Amino acid sequence: MKINSDYYYYLSLVGFFGLFIWLMAWHTVLAADAAKFPVALMLIITVTPLLLPMRGLLNRNKRSCAWAAYISLAYFIHGAAETYINADQRFYLSLEVLFSLMLFFGTTFYVRFVGKTT
Repeated sequence: MKINSDYYYYLSLVGFFGLFIWLMAWHTVLAADAAKFPVALMLIITVTPLLLPMRGLLNRNKRSCAWAAYISLAYFIHGAAETYINADQRFYLSLEVLFSLMLFFGTTFYVRFVGKTT
């Protein structure tokens, strides 16, 4: 059975853009009035780390994909801890966990299998 690295690449893109869009929608539209901090500050804190590996991820750069996997772990930790603590926003945080895991596993397996083919 041949393992196609494209499947993992597309999984990582779905996780990346899902996390990116979800964080933007969550902090601007869905929970903007519940925030204790200004919306712009929340967007800078949450979305800026995702912008760092974006260009390399879109160009299929293995190093940028690996960094995206590392960055996704911070979103996983935040989502998992807050899901346990904050019952009011549990659904939002569960989606953050889901997208961060998609990004992590997609980029990890993409780097692993693309490294074997080159």
